[in-house]
Amino acid sequence: MASSIVLEATGLRKTFGQLQAVKDISIRIEQGETYGLLGPNGSGKTTTISMICGLLPADGGEVRIAGMPMTTTTLEPKKIVGLVPQDLAIYPDLTARENLTFFGRLYGIPSATLKSRVDEVLKVIGLLDRANDRSGTFSGGMKRRLNIGIGLIHGPSLLILDEPTVGVDPQSRNAILDSIERLAGAGIAVLYTTHYMEEAERLCDRVAIIDGGEIRAEGTQEELVRLVGENDRIRITGSGALATAAERLRTLPGIAGASAADDQLSVLTGDAGAVLSTVLQELTADGVAIASVSIEKPDLETVFLHVTGKALRD
Repeated sequence: MASSIVLEATGLRKTFGQLQAVKDISIRIEQGETYGLLGPNGSGKTTTISMICGLLPADGGEVRIAGMPMTTTTLEPKKIVGLVPQDLAIYPDLTARENLTFFGRLYGIPSATLKSRVDEVLKVIGLLDRANDRSGTFSGGMKRRLNIGIGLIHGPSLLILDEPTVGVDPQSRNAILDSIERLAGAGIAVLYTTHYMEEAERLCDRVAIIDGGEIRAEGTQEELVRLVGENDRIRITGSGALATAAERLRTLPGIAGASAADDQLSVLTGDAGAVLSTVLQELTADGVAIASVSIEKPDLETVFLHVTGKALRD
């Protein structure tokens, strides 16, 4: 029986000068699975996928695509990988159909099947009704969807998407996520990088939390939430010395973690109701002006705070 493992990366390492950008990262993705790399900008996500795609040589470790070794010089595994980079890779003077046809020809798709393949991809990305419009007239979200279509045109076994919703409006973002959700159902393995927690929760079967070039935790959302012991999170909006207040809160009994970012304070606790009064008293004593308080059940952002000691957007 053929293996269902599409990507297996083991012990990847990469250093730039004195910066160790990727530290011993291992990833395994099976057919039809969507795997998320969740982490802030600068955490090592793009460097990791650049090594997986064979665009950047690794200082250590190994990448295999469908059992084939991937390096900067191998060609066969690259034929079954689709890469959707952060930067748009489309020709604005060409229509959506012409863009997809051009890249399809580069991939060597036979002329007899190329038109039907282009139509199929246009349908997946929701641009069939704009197929003959010049892509330079598209909105930012539509250009992003076309960018995804170019990564799909050759029918890859592995699709890698690097922050595909950055800089788009909410409606376009939702359309992009709808398109991606359909891919796993078609049997494509998807590697998805993002710093948006809600995207990882919506799309990914498994998530790796990456920070400082390391995978700090990995698993399904349910498995990751169990890491924090089902802690609640108290989210407080206010003004004042929030970072100092977070340090003090971390010393209190019943507090599993605390972090300040912008005008918000996040506090992890096993029982929000039991500690809320004490937390508010401490903040008032520290001179924090409280604008709002909410209690949330555990999610991936809670896990990120737990395993890294900081909020996802810090």
